[in-house]
Parts: sequence; structure tokens; C-alpha cells
Amino acid sequence: MLNTFRLAVEPRLSHLAAWKPFQWTVAGTFWCVFVSWGYQNLVVSGLGGTWLRPGLATGIMMAVVLAGPILGFLAFKLRELAIANKHLGVVASTDSLTACLNRGSFHEKIDEQLGEATRASRPLKGALLIIDADHFKTINDTYGHDEGDEALRIIAAQIRGQVRKGDLVGRLGGEEFGVFLPGASQENALAVAERVRRAISDMSFRPRGVRHPLSVSVGGVSFEDQLGFVELYRIADRRLYQAKNGGRNRIELTHIQAYSSSDAAPLH
Repeated sequence: MLNTFRLAVEPRLSHLAAWKPFQWTVAGTFWCVFVSWGYQNLVVSGLGGTWLRPGLATGIMMAVVLAGPILGFLAFKLRELAIANKHLGVVASTDSLTACLNRGSFHEKIDEQLGEATRASRPLKGALLIIDADHFKTINDTYGHDEGDEALRIIAAQIRGQVRKGDLVGRLGGEEFGVFLPGASQENALAVAERVRRAISDMSFRPRGVRHPLSVSVGGVSFEDQLGFVELYRIADRRLYQAKNGGRNRIELTHIQAYSSSDAAPLH
């Protein structure tokens, strides 16, 4: 029913939107014609007196009367367009469920920061954390996907509440989140990861009135080298796997310099 309604209405809305520029063009033209006609009649009839005779003052007055409303309207519409474009940009880069960055935007913003550091020939110190909800399938299977969505919103809110204003938080897919901490040392990153883990464990999640514990596992890598998001994610994801394999509700964090060749071997 909804799709049928959209198919019926959207062409109509598109048609109306296409007519808007034409309508305003016609209205602006009629305004100019009306003002010119009125000026001419005042001059011919002599009602305007000497102050409406052709001259510099009259030219300025006519320009203001004709152009002022039109340019004011255009400025208003341009401001509306800028606000709409900004809103669309936010919507396009945000995960609608958790209000975090979506995966593509998260990836892009990290690579932008790393790229700026590379172009400036300076290392960008920081850390990447990968946070994954433990036993999340159990929530969906036991209580339904609506309660699973609520659990994700709770987890996302707790993650955002433990980071700084300039840090990036993204939903990477499913129940997996990423946190990028520019400028953070390994000790800083470990402290953030522990605050996130503890905050989520302390949350009261009660689907259908039944208390269900929440926990997350965290894998991460701190760095001071010129690396891209893909490489950082690969290392952090391996640490996440180790945290899951080690019993969940725990943190595994490494520094890039401690990442040895033995870590490059497949874990499974």
C-alpha cells in the first residue's frame, strides 16, 4: 500500500517541483512589469511631481524597488538550499538507528585525517578501537529485533558518552562499532576502551521487563605511523577476535610497533 501511494504521489511532487522555478520567474517578471508600468503612468499623469523625473535618484529608486525584493527572495532561497544540503549531508553520513557515523563516512573521515597528516609530512598519533556486542544474536532470537535495536541504541549512546568531542564513532555494521581517537596514546586508548566496556556492563537493559546483561568485546591498535584505515582495521579486528576468543567482555589492544609477523598469520 505504501509503495503504491509513493508511486502515485512522487511523480506529482516532482512535477510540482519542476514548475516552481518557472512560476517564480513569471512572478518576478510581472513584478518588474508592474513597477515599470506604474512608474510610467505616474510620470505621464504628473502625479509624481518633479521627484519622479528621470535622473540618478530615480534610477537608484527603481533599482531598489525592482531588484530588492527579487534579490532578497533569492538570498532566502539560497539559505534554505544550504540548510537542506547540510541536513542531507548529515543524513547521508549517519546511521539512522544509532545516530553514529555509518561505515562509509567513518572510513572516509579517518582517511581524510590520515591523508592530511601525510601531506603535511607529520605522523598522526592515535588509536582505532573496534567494539562488538557480545552474544547479540541471543537478544534478537529471544526478544525480537525491536529489542535488539534498542540494545544497539543503548550501546551506541554509552560509547558516545565516553569519548571526546573530536573523536569519531561509527557503526561498522550489525552490532560492531568503531572509535577513532586522534592524538591518543596507547594508555589513553586503553582507558577509553575500559570506560566503554564498564559503562555498557553497568547499563540496565530490560527487554519485556526481564533484565538482560549487556557486554562488549574491544579490539584496538594504537599507532604513530602513516597507515590507512584498512590496515588499522585489519589489526584491530584481529585483536577483537582475540578478545572474543579469550572469553568476551574484555579488551585486547596493541601498539603498531608490537605487531609482529606472527600476528599476520590467520587465526582461523
